[in-house]
Parts: sequence; C-alpha cells; structure tokens
Amino acid sequence: MSVQVEKLEKNMAKLTIEVSAEEFESGLEKAYQQNKSRISLPGFRKGKAPRKMIERMYGAAIFYEDAANALIPEAYTKAAAECGEEIMSRPEIDVVQIEKGKPFIFTAEVALKPVVTLGEYKGLEVEKAVIEVSEEEVDREVDRERENNSRMIDVDDRPVADGDRIKLDFEGFVDGVPFDGGKGTDYPLAIGSNSFIPGFEEQLIGAEIGADVEVNVTFPEDYHAAELAGKPAVFKCKVNEIKVKELPDADDEFAKDVSEFDTLAEYKDDIRAKLLERKTADAKNAKEAKVVEKAVENASLEVPDVLVTEQVENMLEDFRRRIESQGITFEQYMQFTGMTPAQLDEQMKPEALKRIQNSLVLEAIAKAEQIEISEEKLDAEITKMAESYKMEASKLKEILGDAEKEQMKSDLAIQAAADMIVEAAVEV
Repeated sequence: MSVQVEKLEKNMAKLTIEVSAEEFESGLEKAYQQNKSRISLPGFRKGKAPRKMIERMYGAAIFYEDAANALIPEAYTKAAAECGEEIMSRPEIDVVQIEKGKPFIFTAEVALKPVVTLGEYKGLEVEKAVIEVSEEEVDREVDRERENNSRMIDVDDRPVADGDRIKLDFEGFVDGVPFDGGKGTDYPLAIGSNSFIPGFEEQLIGAEIGADVEVNVTFPEDYHAAELAGKPAVFKCKVNEIKVKELPDADDEFAKDVSEFDTLAEYKDDIRAKLLERKTADAKNAKEAKVVEKAVENASLEVPDVLVTEQVENMLEDFRRRIESQGITFEQYMQFTGMTPAQLDEQMKPEALKRIQNSLVLEAIAKAEQIEISEEKLDAEITKMAESYKMEASKLKEILGDAEKEQMKSDLAIQAAADMIVEAAVEV
C-alpha cells in the first residue's frame, strides 16, 4: 500500500491511496467466499459455483463493491497513520481505479488540523462583573417554588381564560380537507404558552366546555411541512376540560413545607445565599468565555467547513437526546416549533465554529506555555469521574483505554490554559 498527500485550500487534503493488485485480488477472493453461498448457477449446486463462472455470468465487477468495502477501512487507517498529517475529520472516499489485475486506487478527502498563530492572550481586559441579589429575584424564586407546589383545580363555571390548562379535541382542515398530523384528542394545552401556531390559543379564550369552536389561522411561511406553509387553515375544536393553578400562600407554613426552615424570612435568606453563589459561578464562567473569546479574536486560524459540519452533527445528536429525555420525539419538537432540520443546522453553526476555535486556540496556548498534565492530575480526574458513576476509580481506570486517557489529558490541558489566561486577565 502507498499514499500520496495533496494539500488543498482551507486546511483540506486529499490522500491518494493505492492498494496492490495482489491485495485487491485477495479482497475479491474473500468477497467471493462470503457471497458464494447465496449465488446459484445452472448446473451447480447453490454455493458451489466457481468464481470464474460467476464472474463470466454476472460480470467481473460482481465482487468489486464488497472487496472495496472490505479493503478501504484498513487501507485508509494505515494511510492516515503513515501520511504524517494530523487528520481531524471523517474521510470522504472516492474510488479512482477498481479493475481486476490492477492496483485498487481510491482517494480520501480530509480536514487537517488548522495551524494556529497566537496573538495576545495574557493581560486581556474584561469588564468587572457586579454581583448582587435583589429582593425581586428572591421573590421570583419563592414564586417559582409556589408554582412547583401548586395544584390544579377543575373549573366548570366559566369559559377558557388566559393561563388555563385545558384538554382539547381538534381537527385541522386546509381548503376543507383534513391534513396529516392535524388531529388530536384530549390534547393538553396551556393557554398562553404559544406552543401552537400563532393565533391559535388566543381564539380559544372564551370557549365553553363542550362547545364547538372554529379557530382560523395561517401557517407560517417557513413552516416545516412545505405543503402547509403559508396556507390558511380551519381547526374544529372542542374544549373537554378546564383547570387552573391554585398557589399556596407565601408564609411560614409554606416555608416549613418546602424547606428545612421554620420561617419565610429564614427561607428567603437561604435563597439569597444560593442566588449569590450561583451568580458568582455564572460571573466566573462569563469572564472565562469573554477572555477566551478575546484570545480567539487575537489569534489567526482557518477552520475547514467539514469540521463545522461534523460539530453541528454532534451538537444535534446531543440536542436530540435531551429532547427525547423530556418525553417527546425530535420530530414532534420540530412540528411544535415549526422549525426545519436545515434551520436548526444553520442556527447551530455559529456555536459549532466557536467551540472548534476555542478548543484549537486553547490547545495552542497550552502548547506555548508548556502545560502538561501529570499522571497524578489524571488520576484525580478519573477519581472524580468514578464518583459520578458510583464506581471504584481503579475499575474505571482499567476500562479506559490509552486513547481515552490521552483525550482526558488534552481536555485538562485546555482547561488549564483557560484558567491561566483568565487568571492573567485584567478587570476594568
């Protein structure tokens, strides 16, 4: 096997990888052995037809795809290790030559690690944060806890009002015809939550339980279902149930019920202390974000588009898991919000680029400052991780491979670089 590297624009490269004719022939033979049991030819029992007869009947290329799929992963892995480049993306494979008796040649287009030219990163100026807690903020926390301890009361002596929780039957029509996904039974809806199409919930205010109500709306122009975008629709609705929240009074009895304190005043003091602690942590994080942002602005690097695309994919998968952990599918979320996958991708791109830039610049700073993570620091991090998993540190250390440990060291070095430039920053 041999590999040639062609540097492309914007830190991209094309690897041309050549697998010998002998190796390709071996791959063809393996493909034949794996597939022969499924091939039958006249005059031969199933699985007993010779390879040459199969190739004569179906063409020489019959085993090419399976042979290529078997050869490419190993050949690419070797080429990536031998080429001397630091590859950061998945390869985009393109077959150049595949022919019996000749070398198998394919290309792999990849993103290389961008070169970072550091600018000023020490002594960066950031605005000093003012950390204080107002009585209004304390009262909002009390009210939030009152909300958490509220109870739902059935209402049957008045129509729907703003803020009510209702159960609703509905069916939507466009041009008099029902459309997919436009029907629901006993659907729970909070009036004023704006979780439906704009204008829908407002038209239910004043509706009586059991009465038929027509709601007229127009789907947004950018609605995720193209066949409905921009079209007027009529929803035939019926309210089955109305409930309203009843909040407990904010008094000493309430404080006893929801906390370890005997009085509302003591409970508020505890809330104030926790808010101050949270704001202090938030200010620290905000300071770090601003300092790192300035260090990135002062640096020079060019990030390949493919790295941003892959980062968006990772972020999207994390987002999908978080949504589904809340009991709704990703598809339902997209329908409720009216967003399209393409819009969500575009929304995530700036943050994806920012994460890549931050990581690369901080890694370059760690290298420039000769920040190295000792085995003791790694062990301490593994111990902390093991505690979160409720397992012994020694067991976790056995599970982790060398690659995972090196990645942990890299992550710790990046965080150490961030801590260093934050410590060196000047508050003004």
